Amino acid sequence: MNALVTGGGGFIGSALVHELVKRGFKVTTFSRGEYPELRKIGVEVKRGDLSDINAVLNACGNTDMVFHAAAKAGISGSYKDYYRTNVTGTENIIYACKIKNIKWLIYTSSASVVFGGKDIEGSDESISYPSRPLSYYTSTKALAEQIILKANTSSLKTLSLRPHLVYGPGDNHLFPGIISRARNGRLRRIGDGKNLTDVSYIDNVVAAHINSAHAIINNPDSCGKAYFITNGEPVLLWDFLNMMLQVSGFEPVRKSAPVWAASLFSFLNEALHKIFLEKSEPSLTRFLVSELTKSHWFDISRARSLLNYKPEISNIEGLHKWLEYI
Repeated sequence: MNALVTGGGGFIGSALVHELVKRGFKVTTFSRGEYPELRKIGVEVKRGDLSDINAVLNACGNTDMVFHAAAKAGISGSYKDYYRTNVTGTENIIYACKIKNIKWLIYTSSASVVFGGKDIEGSDESISYPSRPLSYYTSTKALAEQIILKANTSSLKTLSLRPHLVYGPGDNHLFPGIISRARNGRLRRIGDGKNLTDVSYIDNVVAAHINSAHAIINNPDSCGKAYFITNGEPVLLWDFLNMMLQVSGFEPVRKSAPVWAASLFSFLNEALHKIFLEKSEPSLTRFLVSELTKSHWFDISRARSLLNYKPEISNIEGLHKWLEYI
């Protein structure tokens, strides 16, 4: 089967590409960068921007299934930037799928599309999108997901996966950033540390994509739906971060900061970056403060039932596998 992976050079995308190749798929990737390491394993690498419909149409040639994993993440940039990549780019992918008669489209969303700064405790996919999203990233990813799910028809079957706090080999953003703060002595526990959180090991997330490929072809009931994807083991977030620090050779976090102080600092930090350092990422954001202090864990029963998803790698096993990599 011929598969296109958008964002194939990213954390999730790259891991997915390697697994698809291992399983005998003929894989093409589409992204803005050049990835010679993917060419070495037989992947056709096509370059372009998701907002360029002609480039997207070219990438979608001779394709049976699309895994749409590309997105603009982070917080730097304008809403227009995020909308162009995450929403317009997704609209272009759907249009190209229809023009090229592609039958199956799997979208890599995020559990953060439903996070509005309040505790989420064991919610399933019936939870609503927040009326006031916390970031341009989450608001545009939510819009893109809704477009994907509405595009589901008998001729183009779609579904959306919502992994949460993904960690493992290849991560160069979220958890490495936390370790970098610890290395520099700048990491503080925010809040009381009693918030429960889901995490997702990269191999489990890739397995969910592979299972989705089987389900979208063979199980009509799986289509047109969103799915939370996690390890299925909610953890006390700061306990998990301390375990991550310890396996990385660092002391656990002992210093703390009140939520109000972190919120004020993040607000000022974002404002200063927007004025003077627009293209760089703030060290602390209001969205990150909320993620570090609120509970957000999910019911993955739908994925277990309709995708036959079974997270094989536990939280602890994932940490040890990650340690082997770093």
